[in-house]
Amino acid sequence: MDLRHLRRCIDLASEARAAGQHPFAALVADENGDVLVEAQNESRPPEGDPTRHAELVAASRAARRYPPERLAKATLYSSAEPCCMCAGAIYWANIRRIVYALSELRLLQLTGANGENPTLSLPCRDVFARGQRRVEIVGPLLEDEAAKAHEGFWR
Repeated sequence: MDLRHLRRCIDLASEARAAGQHPFAALVADENGDVLVEAQNESRPPEGDPTRHAELVAASRAARRYPPERLAKATLYSSAEPCCMCAGAIYWANIRRIVYALSELRLLQLTGANGENPTLSLPCRDVFARGQRRVEIVGPLLEDEAAKAHEGFWR
């Protein structure tokens, strides 16, 4: 189930790119694997809001629609490792499991010094390690597949 949901995120990231957005996507699924919400990046300038990363959008939508007890059993899937901002949103939404495809380090190799993605060298594991709640983190997985949506985009 994890790989199926990750591949859906990778497909959504490619769709976001085709629509002119940054190639990122996320979804939240419950403990049975049923998708609760899907989200794509909404941060591309000039109209985008730089805080509207796919993971933050997905966590926010899920938190508005479902009680914290249900989200504690949910998994957030992402085409890329959540940044520290998104990790905070996931934490506060009470989502206790994350599965991601592309690592922050691999993403940096793809984006370079592009001003639209000033990558922070702060793995999400480090962010979650400082919280009071335990968050399970799985990834990176399917990095080569996830990287395809980024190839040639950040030039």
